[in-house]
Amino acid sequence: MAQIGLERLTGLIAFARAASLGSYTAAARALGVSPSAVSKSVQRLEQQFGLSLFNRTTRSLTLTPEGRDLHERAMRLLREAEEIEQAALATRAEPKGTIRIAAPLPIGVHVLGPALPRFCEQYPQLLIDLRLADRFVDVAEEGIDVAIRVGDLADTRLLSKKLGPHRLCAYAAPSYLKKFGTPQHPDELSGHRCVNFRFQSSGQSLRWPFLIDRDIVEFVPDAAITVDTSDGVSAVLIAGGGIGISATYIAAPHVARGELVPILEDYALDRSSVTAVWPESRRHSPNVKAVLRFLTELWR
Repeated sequence: MAQIGLERLTGLIAFARAASLGSYTAAARALGVSPSAVSKSVQRLEQQFGLSLFNRTTRSLTLTPEGRDLHERAMRLLREAEEIEQAALATRAEPKGTIRIAAPLPIGVHVLGPALPRFCEQYPQLLIDLRLADRFVDVAEEGIDVAIRVGDLADTRLLSKKLGPHRLCAYAAPSYLKKFGTPQHPDELSGHRCVNFRFQSSGQSLRWPFLIDRDIVEFVPDAAITVDTSDGVSAVLIAGGGIGISATYIAAPHVARGELVPILEDYALDRSSVTAVWPESRRHSPNVKAVLRFLTELWR
């Protein structure tokens, strides 16, 4: 029986990650090596197989037909290797090693980031690789141990745990309210300067939801200012730019410092849920169990 060499196995891993993530740079970040190391591993693999696996341009990598076939097989190999690793990790009780966590940027900045030092003190042998992005993260393809999602879950293959509500409320700075007054009903927002959020993924503006007489009413306000990051919206509001909608966990530190004031609270509602998801292969991982306990405490 022919044996696979270490160099070829390394090349398959580098190829699988590069194909899944679309670039050597992203694959290098996922694997914790340099982009040149990933590129050289893939090139050696192509030479060993006598195949061209990628169509390369200056901006992207796309799979050749041979590359597509090999990618499916390489991913199966990678998943098997990860399951072996997780089975070994599950035999020890103490969390140790590296845990890869993916989360939306606002949750990472406002919820996870401030709490991670305390988590690290509790588990000094556990190293945190926190990856923040506003894009959808493929947990299996990118080797993520735990991901935090907001909204409906599309991937039923993942295990999940609801952490808490994604509650939306209206906010404004005290300086704005002193100058222009505080609206008592959503209908009064038409007479105020509004600051809205625009989704980078779709280019659509946020529809402001309110619970009025047990009915959910949504509308897109005539915004004086539109920003495509949630922290950008907060910055404009703090400067007295108008009234805006924010998730409560984003606004909370600004409210605590007196920079923002919640308004129309009687009409605020839970728009969706914040959920932790992780692969079946990580079910018994002590690292994942530790992170899930940590996340559950954060959302209490």
